[in-house]
Amino acid sequence: MNYVSIGDMAQAFQMRRHNVELQKHLTRLTEEMTSGVKSDMAEAVSGDFRALAGIDRSLEMLEAYATATSEAELFASSLQAALGVASDVATNLGPALLGSATSASPTLISTAASDVRQKFETVVSALNTQVADLYLLSGTATDRKPVADANAILAALTTASAGQTTASGIEAAVTAWFDAPAGGGGYLDLAYNGSSSPLAPFRIGPDATAKIDLTAADGDLRDLLKGLALGALVDTGALAGNDAGRTQLIKSAGQTLTASGTALAGLRARVGTAEAQIAGNATRNSAESAALKIARNTIIAADPYETASALEAVQTQIEMLYTLTARLSRLSLTDYL
Repeated sequence: MNYVSIGDMAQAFQMRRHNVELQKHLTRLTEEMTSGVKSDMAEAVSGDFRALAGIDRSLEMLEAYATATSEAELFASSLQAALGVASDVATNLGPALLGSATSASPTLISTAASDVRQKFETVVSALNTQVADLYLLSGTATDRKPVADANAILAALTTASAGQTTASGIEAAVTAWFDAPAGGGGYLDLAYNGSSSPLAPFRIGPDATAKIDLTAADGDLRDLLKGLALGALVDTGALAGNDAGRTQLIKSAGQTLTASGTALAGLRARVGTAEAQIAGNATRNSAESAALKIARNTIIAADPYETASALEAVQTQIEMLYTLTARLSRLSLTDYL
């Protein structure tokens, strides 16, 4: 019988090659055990990457929608908070002004007028709320403060009502100033600094948008500012010395603010509807993303039991190779003879 043998040098190279292959196999299995993902994607998908690519594309798209949804949620919640400040002022201040007007006390009228002026500044500040470098009520001109300073508005109204000596005259002048269309020299020209175009709807899903198109040019918000301005003008000196006229202005301010409270509730409901829509789509997008991640893991995940078994087998083979290498390295002609 003939035997085929290899030389010592060739045997050493063969042992070294086996060792390198086993070490590579060990490294691969260790990575799979640690990450839980197969290292050979081509083998995992049997050479067809279409399904995996489709899932990855959908996940990337949903991640983009998640960012857009978060921005929309922040915008809507911040706008809701700003409207909440304005609504609280209208709801609480309206009846208070009507009560002061009923008493007809000059002292109470002056105190109420001072309070209205402070609340006017508060509401203007709320309407000028800025979040993430975006003004909420400026339409597409999100880089511009939507409403002019409260003192600037009062100065413009003082000019517009100059020469009026009765409460009804001042009220008519103030109403005309706030209701004037663009180009009429009123609120839209001198106080509103935003855009006439509302914001485009927020894209919050593949086939879903959330519309938040409210601006500080809205008629309900102008009515709110008009009611506050009527009372604040009393504090700036309108109809000074005419207690009956000042009382009538405070009464008109209270009536306007009381009506504005109902209108602002409607505006908040509109924003609340958008908030609910955004939250619903966020939940759906999150659920879809979770389902796609499970599907992706099903394709590329390494079975922990199989990986552990293969890892144990490779470790055994490496130990055996080291044992054989050690025994061969101790062989000598003397031992053989």
